Amino acid sequence: MHVFPASLFTAFLVVLPLAAQEPDLPEAPEVVTQDPLVPESTLDEGEALPENPYYDDRSTAAAVVESLYNAINRSEYLRAWSYFDHDAALDEEALAQDFEAFAEGYRNTDNVQLLVGPEITEGAAGTVYYSIPVAIEATDRNGASETFAGCYTLKLAQPVLQATPPFRPLAIMEGNLEPSEGALETILPSQCTPA
Repeated sequence: MHVFPASLFTAFLVVLPLAAQEPDLPEAPEVVTQDPLVPESTLDEGEALPENPYYDDRSTAAAVVESLYNAINRSEYLRAWSYFDHDAALDEEALAQDFEAFAEGYRNTDNVQLLVGPEITEGAAGTVYYSIPVAIEATDRNGASETFAGCYTLKLAQPVLQATPPFRPLAIMEGNLEPSEGALETILPSQCTPA
């Protein structure tokens, strides 16, 4: 049982009636919403928002995968490649070759539609692993499209444990997508298991 000093109890009784009074507050300013990816100051009067605005978010597994395909749809292949975890032991020449092979694989891609499912996380020895189901429809520059479904596995070394440069953000370790037939909603795997 807690015992409060009499002076504290008296102060509480004195303050309580004052707190019940409603002070006159100024009116709240009107809130204006806009697309956070395109500052209003960059648009001319009457100009529409870009069809595919820049999007770079590495805060969740879904955001990383969405950012990857945003970069691909904008033909920003180096940015797309940057969402993957690259072997720190590779020299510059090996990294350049890896990037060129990656970029070449998307040169004929016009756009990709993406659907993601719920991510699953597991932690192990200071690293968190994420697995997220995806379904995509890739359309090439000739208008032909294919659908794929599967899982992406991502990892993040706990930021508080990273003490020497370079910082390694949440990144894709691997993607296992297989050709699949049907609408994205029907081919999306129900779940994936972290590696």
